[in-house]
Amino acid sequence: MALHSFILHAKWPGGRNSVGSIEAEKLKTSISIPAEMDGPGVGTNPDEMLLGAASTCYIITLAAMLERANIEVAELSLESEGRVEVSSGVFTYREIIHRPSVKVKNQNDFKKTERLVFKADESCMISRAVKGNVSIQVQPTIQ
Repeated sequence: MALHSFILHAKWPGGRNSVGSIEAEKLKTSISIPAEMDGPGVGTNPDEMLLGAASTCYIITLAAMLERANIEVAELSLESEGRVEVSSGVFTYREIIHRPSVKVKNQNDFKKTERLVFKADESCMISRAVKGNVSIQVQPTIQ
């Protein structure tokens, strides 16, 4: 069994509306509460980062599955939407909707591709990590 460790350092200089920073091996950015949530809106925020983790995990997993299935892809892209509900001042990350767009080179691969766009979500480590807390939907376009 292999165990991989990732380290992130965070700095936060003050109260709720401050601007902090995070730094990991390949990531360095400012962080704050988004403007939509009455924050300064500087840099990224936890909502975008969770969406980014889910999206990148999903598209990389899908690409690997398509490759292992010997499906030749002409184009692969993804739009993901994160929905956060605010109720009585409590913020809850409700759902993530992945909208992958896959253009296959061989029409015979259409059905197999359709199966894999859903299986990629089940196989993605981030999807599995948030399962039961955040709903994840997949709404594919396959050509």
